[in-house]
Amino acid sequence: MSKVKVSRKAHFNAAHRLYRADWSDSENDRVFGKCNNPYFHGHNYDLVVSVTGEIDSETGFVMDMKVLKSLIKNEIEDVLDHKNLNIEVPEFKDLNPTAENIAVVIWNKLRLHIDASKELEVVLYETPRNFVSYSG
Repeated sequence: MSKVKVSRKAHFNAAHRLYRADWSDSENDRVFGKCNNPYFHGHNYDLVVSVTGEIDSETGFVMDMKVLKSLIKNEIEDVLDHKNLNIEVPEFKDLNPTAENIAVVIWNKLRLHIDASKELEVVLYETPRNFVSYSG
């Protein structure tokens, strides 16, 4: 049987600040620049979640897209949308909310709900030109 990739696009808005409490202000400014704004800054994130696997002979699906849509809404959009990631999202209490770390957190949240026989990929666009991919 052939493997097929199905994808669902989603969107959320969130604020964050990139910094390390154990670094000086000047080191944080040097490394993180404007992203170190102590009053935070926001992004309009676009998310593409892809699941790859065998086509089920009974349903014709790799994964029911209604299920994937619901997972993304409940596990990601409802948790991250219009939130300050540093303050309101427990996963970022001690983890710098870079695009890379956000993608890994999203992947881990979704992985729990998607059959282990399926491959999972998360692509997170922080801007239209800056994006990261994570596949576990």
